[in-house]
Amino acid sequence: MAMPLSSLPGLASPTPVRPRRILISSDTYPPDINGAAYFTHRLATGLAARDNEVHVVCQSELGPASADVVNGVIVHRLRSASLLVHPTMRVTVPTRLDRLVAGIKPDVLHTQGHFVVGRAAMAAARRAGVPIVATNHFMPDNLFQFGHIPDRLRAKVGRLAWRDFNRVFNRAQHITTPTPRAAKLLADEGFARAVEPVSCGIDLTGFRPHAEPKGWARKLFDLPDRPTILFVGRLDEEKRLDEVVRALPLVLNETDAQVALVGKGNQRVELERLARRIGVAERVHFLGFVPDERMTQAYAAADVFAMPGVAELQSIATLEAMATGLPVVAADAMALPHLIDDNGYLFQPGDVVALGRHLAVILTDDGLRARLGKASRELALTHDDQASLRRFEEIYDEVAR
Repeated sequence: MAMPLSSLPGLASPTPVRPRRILISSDTYPPDINGAAYFTHRLATGLAARDNEVHVVCQSELGPASADVVNGVIVHRLRSASLLVHPTMRVTVPTRLDRLVAGIKPDVLHTQGHFVVGRAAMAAARRAGVPIVATNHFMPDNLFQFGHIPDRLRAKVGRLAWRDFNRVFNRAQHITTPTPRAAKLLADEGFARAVEPVSCGIDLTGFRPHAEPKGWARKLFDLPDRPTILFVGRLDEEKRLDEVVRALPLVLNETDAQVALVGKGNQRVELERLARRIGVAERVHFLGFVPDERMTQAYAAADVFAMPGVAELQSIATLEAMATGLPVVAADAMALPHLIDDNGYLFQPGDVVALGRHLAVILTDDGLRARLGKASRELALTHDDQASLRRFEEIYDEVAR
């Protein structure tokens, strides 16, 4: 009878190698709808698919604490309460996370923010000697509307917010942000540490050009079959969607067009009122929330993608649109210029005439639209999510040594 190798002199049983164990903290996670929640979910599920053991700690969307396995990720939800000033929003009830960190024993904490959950997770990780990687998605502009901060106080509140951010993120061993422009923003705001740009990345196999006629995709969303300008994201103040609506009459002077807005937000009523006032209500379509599995069809229904936001640290929606072969017209603000080369046009925020002119040129020139769309796809290929996930794994290993 053959002897097992482990029983031979000088040979020991190989030590089993366990998966890399990652704890991700975030104040926002699906079903929340925003860029940070979307990125965190994609990061967590992507890492789990690469055979890592992934835990996410985030706030409960319902109130009570819970734990569950979702898409291969162990999700720990912390007790939350609704905000009196904004009843539709919730905030995590502050708590120490030492017991959770001790139970998970992560190799690394990857925090996605410096607010309640991120701050508590970083404090617990430091007490347990767990290395910390921190990714920034924060800009004060994203919070002003929710905090109802008057315009005259925003500069002062912004300075205080950045000071708090610098204090908390200085405790991490490695800091990342999605783009070089976003890294420069941190330096400009007094953050003295090195910050590595790591693209959020997108699923290039899921988001790709479609060969089907656009009329087919439009029919799925009950859209008329006419040239379509698309926006995807929150219908909130910093997205400046009023500029797209106000540009539409200028586009209509050149071609029979419409706007489709995918997403939810507190500006919808104002946008509907604006569209009625300037006579384009029948040409502005609010598609509401569109689930992930239908998003590729939403992009397939469009001819051009518009991103007028001024607080984008990368804009995953713009990258997805590019991956599907759409030309882009974007605001010359924050990180958006990094996504525009020979695949579209930039316009100065507030310059509605330039926005309308760029959109009309693309919609009325089939050859130009095809060239810009091809360039969009080629540029999107440099943002493969698998490359981003590999880099994050390398960072985890570096800080855990």
